[in-house]
Amino acid sequence: MKHWLTYSLFFIILFNCSSEENSEENAYVPIPFQLEIPPLFEEKLIDPIIPVTNKLTVEGVALGKRLFFDNILSVNNTKACASCHSPQHAFADPSQFSVGVTNIEGTRNSMPLFNLAWNFDDRYFWDGHALGLENQALEPVVDANELGNDSWQPIEAKLNNHPEYPQLFNQAFGSSVITKTLVSKAIAQFERTLISGNSKFDKFSNGEVTLTPQEQNGLDVFMDETRGDCFHCHGNPNNPLWTDNKFHNNGLDATFSDLGFGLVTGNPNDNGKFKSPSLRNLAYTAPYMHDGRFATLDQVIEHYSTGLQASSTIDPLMKKVAQGGVNLTTQDKADLKAFLLSLSDPSFLNNPAFIPE
Repeated sequence: MKHWLTYSLFFIILFNCSSEENSEENAYVPIPFQLEIPPLFEEKLIDPIIPVTNKLTVEGVALGKRLFFDNILSVNNTKACASCHSPQHAFADPSQFSVGVTNIEGTRNSMPLFNLAWNFDDRYFWDGHALGLENQALEPVVDANELGNDSWQPIEAKLNNHPEYPQLFNQAFGSSVITKTLVSKAIAQFERTLISGNSKFDKFSNGEVTLTPQEQNGLDVFMDETRGDCFHCHGNPNNPLWTDNKFHNNGLDATFSDLGFGLVTGNPNDNGKFKSPSLRNLAYTAPYMHDGRFATLDQVIEHYSTGLQASSTIDPLMKKVAQGGVNLTTQDKADLKAFLLSLSDPSFLNNPAFIPE
């Protein structure tokens, strides 16, 4: 009987201690994070996509930001997400192809990161192969030419043995046991806060400034189906994202070394299609196109003016492919460039919420 009482008391004490530890681990309640949504977005767009399984919190966003800039996610502690997505370049890479831990170049230009919470089809990367921002955040860590890990296990181990991260994850997610799922959730939370909506054209749309005659003519060229004819894929003043976030073959090549969206869907009709990037922040995101082939905005405009290449999957919106493009005048090219540059947001580069402290 005495032994039975002793064992009973032992298990009661053990249970109480365990319960107290679990209670302490889950006691912290994270603070909801309020996105700063530009007035134009509130007026023109539906609400941003915030998964119910990963609601934004102050602690989750702060944790995601720290992880985004921390080299700890790479196999040799030399690279971070920010190595290929620089805040000074609107979270893009000024190099044609990014270089990871192996010092081997990739094959596509790093896409800029902003206004991702309004990517309504929720497909990511140039070819759309990642479904959901959380899934997008998982991949670079285990890409041999990016952050270089064979699996997530060593990263989970490094984070769990870190002197600070377990407590930060507990505050953000109620668990001090760090998993790849929680890491990707934190990074996705931070990325959803990267909102750019304070360009000169935004201020013009809000009635705060006026466009120059050149910028106004550039907008007219952009919207004119007989001149620029750009708005079908990249939106208009009623779409402040300045992209349709869909996949198009924009006449870059007659044959394809990179199948793009076709590699994802397996449909030959999708070969050579890539996501239309936003036209925001073009002043900071050179080089351009999925393979970074154009170093300047002038080269991009010239492509659509005289450089279109016919192929079996070229988008029907490239209506003047037989003529090589829309054949803009020198003045219209200059004006179109002026308008496009008015979509750049210098405050986005210097927002203290988006750069390391």
